[in-house]
Amino acid sequence: MTKHRFKLISLILSIGLWLGAALSSAAAPAKVRLGTLAPKGSSSYKHLLAMGEKWRNAPSGGAQLTIYADGTMGGEADMVKRMRIGQLQAGMLTAVGLGEIEPAVAGLQNLPLMFRTLDEVDYIGEKLQPMLEKRLLAKGFVVLFWADAGWVQYFSKEPVLHPDDLKKTRLFVWAGHPDEVDIFKSAGFNPVPLETVDILPNLQTGLITAVPAPPFVALASQIDGPAPNMLDLNWAPLVGATVITKKTWDSFLPASREAAMQAARAAGKLVKADNRRESVEAVEAMKKRGLKVHPVKPEMERAWREATEAVYPKIRGRIVPADIFDEVTRLLKDYRASSEGTKK
Repeated sequence: MTKHRFKLISLILSIGLWLGAALSSAAAPAKVRLGTLAPKGSSSYKHLLAMGEKWRNAPSGGAQLTIYADGTMGGEADMVKRMRIGQLQAGMLTAVGLGEIEPAVAGLQNLPLMFRTLDEVDYIGEKLQPMLEKRLLAKGFVVLFWADAGWVQYFSKEPVLHPDDLKKTRLFVWAGHPDEVDIFKSAGFNPVPLETVDILPNLQTGLITAVPAPPFVALASQIDGPAPNMLDLNWAPLVGATVITKKTWDSFLPASREAAMQAARAAGKLVKADNRRESVEAVEAMKKRGLKVHPVKPEMERAWREATEAVYPKIRGRIVPADIFDEVTRLLKDYRASSEGTKK
């Protein structure tokens, strides 16, 4: 009888220990390493930190977020590779990096002079993002939030006023995109593919002499030092998203996942608003330290549009999938027609 009781007590203790270990493991926070090109100390970085704090305090164990800023995990293509092999679990990427996962994302960004206002950028995003999120999910990535950095504009060593002026420069383009390099070359430009972290030193050495960048990035990266001329032409929006691998996202307990997504969406709204505001403020700040802003007269804008639209057939199907290119142009046409009708 005593022996039977001893076995029973041992069994109960074993079950209790097993349950305790299981509950402890279930409540352990998911560990998320996130890579980004955003500078440490930037508003985007601060919003990610705030998001991470909310994740840490989320119900059912939450999640532990570690941020690797300043491109310390490499360029965006490198970050996507690291996510695929588990060295990173998340990344705040532009459409360039997202394009490594799903090429259709290029329709939000890689269409120079296609968008005329940020309202148009918002409208196209609203229409395309649900579909893009499904495609990214099918490839193993969950979108936490979308954001943008406002307009990309050209910064150069010498003034660039006409498309022919840009052809005389050595132009920075993202590394790892041979189709983009080929298209620029075929249009008479001199593209130099580099990683983002290589922009400033190569501007200083003269390997490149012109860079497309949002003004707040130019300010933070001190691009305006060696490239003190800015063409006041809204070339394209710099759009991106923060994504997490589905495998990691599925490891969050349901209550933690819901709270984490709410925190992420709130962070995305702040990132977008601050980036747009800071780009406007950055131009004024750079002007105080010597930046020359060159306005674009109507006849010059027509020259830029004609030169750019001549390249659209090469962008369609190579940089931006044909169906996405066609959908963006259709949606913009409808949006503009509706907007004009509202004004009348």
